[in-house]
Amino acid sequence: RSLVVEVLTELGYQTLEAGDANEALAITESSQRIDLLVSDVGLPGMNGRQMADIVRQQRPTLKILFATGYAESAAARDFLGPDMAVITKPFDIESFAAKVREMLGT
Repeated sequence: RSLVVEVLTELGYQTLEAGDANEALAITESSQRIDLLVSDVGLPGMNGRQMADIVRQQRPTLKILFATGYAESAAARDFLGPDMAVITKPFDIESFAAKVREMLGT
């Protein structure tokens, strides 16, 4: 998580960091502007996709990028909804940056 925040900050993006799904949901329930949610698929408690479903009830158009170490999760087409993408770990910084730019249209 800290590496992702560091990379995004170095790329010029403003970041908000959450230690778990409940912290992330508290942020998404606020009026804070959020353009992209980056989440691991495997989270303690609820998984990243379950969290995304809750977030999408509040912010239906929010773009979501999942990171996973499980190739089979990345290949599961029914896992992703609209404006969702997945990147498989380990990923290099440039691939991550390119995926973020692609999702944000920048």
